[in-house]
Amino acid sequence: MQALVILPTYNEIGNLGNMVEAILSQGPNFDVLVIDDGSPDGTGLLADHLKEVHAGRVEVIHRQGKLGLATAYLAGFRYGLQRGYEYLFEMDADFSHNPGYLPQFLETMQTQAADVVLGSRYVSGGGVTRWPWYRKMISRGGSFYASRMLGVGLRDLTGGFKCFRRSVLEALNLESIQSSGYGFQIEMTYRALEAGFTVVEMPIVFEERREGQSKMSPAIFLEALWMVAKMRAEHVAKGADAQPERLRP
Repeated sequence: MQALVILPTYNEIGNLGNMVEAILSQGPNFDVLVIDDGSPDGTGLLADHLKEVHAGRVEVIHRQGKLGLATAYLAGFRYGLQRGYEYLFEMDADFSHNPGYLPQFLETMQTQAADVVLGSRYVSGGGVTRWPWYRKMISRGGSFYASRMLGVGLRDLTGGFKCFRRSVLEALNLESIQSSGYGFQIEMTYRALEAGFTVVEMPIVFEERREGQSKMSPAIFLEALWMVAKMRAEHVAKGADAQPERLRP
C-alpha cells in the first residue's frame, strides 16, 4: 500500500511545511515528492530542509522556471514508477485538498476495486467552500461540458486531487499526454477510461487555499476547452466499436 503524494510547488512557502507534516501524519505508507519550479520565495529551500528532517520520506525535484503543472506531475509519475510505488497521488500544496482524505482514497481503491479514484466536488457529500458564485459556475460548467463532450459519466473531470494505481500509469503512454494546464486532469482521466480502467469518484470538500494566489488563468481554462474538443474529435474518428463500452455514444 506504499503511496507517493506528488506536490508541484511555485511560491508555496506559506503552505508547504504544514502540508508535508499533515501528509506524513496520515501514516507511514505516505511519502512526499515536492517538485518545485524555481520558486523565488524560497519554497525550494524549505523543501530541501523538509527532506533533511524527514529523511527517506520526503524527496525534492528542482526545476528551472515555471514548466507547468502537467510536466510536474508527469515527472512525479516517472519518479514514483521507477521507485516501485503502488499508488501515486496528485495533490495541491495549498490545503485546498485536505490531506485527511488520503487514507480514504486508498480504502476506496480497495473496497471498490478502483484503478483511479477522483476526489469529486460534485457528487453527493462533496462540495466547495468560500468560492464566489462565478467560480463555482465556471468549474461546474467546465466539468459538465467535458463529461458530455467525451461521453463519460463522471461529475468532476477537472478536479486535481486523485490517486492512480501504478498499473494505470504503466499502461498509458505518458509521453503522448498533450495538455499543459488543467486540461491535463481531464486528459489523464479520459485516457484511463479509454484504456479500460475503472474510475471511481469519491466525495471531497474543496477548500479555498490558505496562503498565496490561485494559479488559474483564462489561458489555462481555454486550453482545457480546446483539449476536450480535440479528444472528442479523436473519439469520433476511432468509431464506437473501437471504444470501451463506458465511452460509447
